[in-house]
Amino acid sequence: MPHAIRIYEHGGPEVLRWEEVPTPVPGPGEALVRHAAVGLNYIDVYFRTGLYKPPGLPFVLGMEGAGTVDAVGPSVTEVAPGDRVAYASAPIGAYAQLRCIKADRLVKLPDDISFETAGAMMLQGMTAEYLLRRTYPVQPGQTILVHAAAGGVGLIMCQWAKHLGATVIGTVGSDEKAELARAHGCDIPIVYTREDFVARVKDITEGRMLPVVYDSVGRDTFMKSMDCLAPRGMLVMFGNASGAVPPFDIGLLAAKGSLYLTRPTLVTYTAKREDLLASAGALFELVRSGAIKIEVNQRYPLADAAEAHRALEARRTTGSTILIP
Repeated sequence: MPHAIRIYEHGGPEVLRWEEVPTPVPGPGEALVRHAAVGLNYIDVYFRTGLYKPPGLPFVLGMEGAGTVDAVGPSVTEVAPGDRVAYASAPIGAYAQLRCIKADRLVKLPDDISFETAGAMMLQGMTAEYLLRRTYPVQPGQTILVHAAAGGVGLIMCQWAKHLGATVIGTVGSDEKAELARAHGCDIPIVYTREDFVARVKDITEGRMLPVVYDSVGRDTFMKSMDCLAPRGMLVMFGNASGAVPPFDIGLLAAKGSLYLTRPTLVTYTAKREDLLASAGALFELVRSGAIKIEVNQRYPLADAAEAHRALEARRTTGSTILIP
């Protein structure tokens, strides 16, 4: 029988259980995917802890995977058995050797992109795509700030933003991460553990500040991120690794310069299949051209997902992490 990681109660990494599960059978509109690689993302921590609510208990984590279609259910036209596919989509359930998923959420994988690369890049890469091209369309010559620049999304965003002609400032937690970010397109890494990133941004921009800040950290950076913005700038909050942002007076947006604030999600930006295919296509194009290099810096057996979660939460990871079923 196949195995999966199941969760019976919210909590720390210790709640992840590797156990046998029934072999899934695809229903109408579904495909059965045999995973070759599963992506690890911070949203998995949110579901594990209960910050984000799963459909119910027990449940299987995971939003991202790559592998081969084993079988399809009735009325499936998007894929066929034997197709190499990848996805980054709700509902959760990727921490499994086999899973059924709606076929219209799958994207066919080019032959020259490996399963490991795909399993590491779909969620993070399509997130970078919609943030930089659609949430706030970055223009050549602009200077932007990307928090967690040495993380999985951060490394892709730095490279993509450079491809778009932007100057990239990035916050990182150590000198080693600063060098990694710099090697992937971050023009000016700021080590936030010893530097005030607001003061550095003010110095770098000669007081003009920034048109946009991309923030996946949340509570610890929220107020300072607003202070990095020029009047009518946009704060894009797309995660909360340090915790949820507490309630605040929206009058602050006026007081700090008529700022814009948005909390986008990949689910919304890829809800239509045409948007999903366009986003994945743009990502595939830049990866195949070499403009974006996907760094798979950590690999764990899927059975050891708890160890992967501990490393992620302790900020011991850089780039992408994949789980091997």
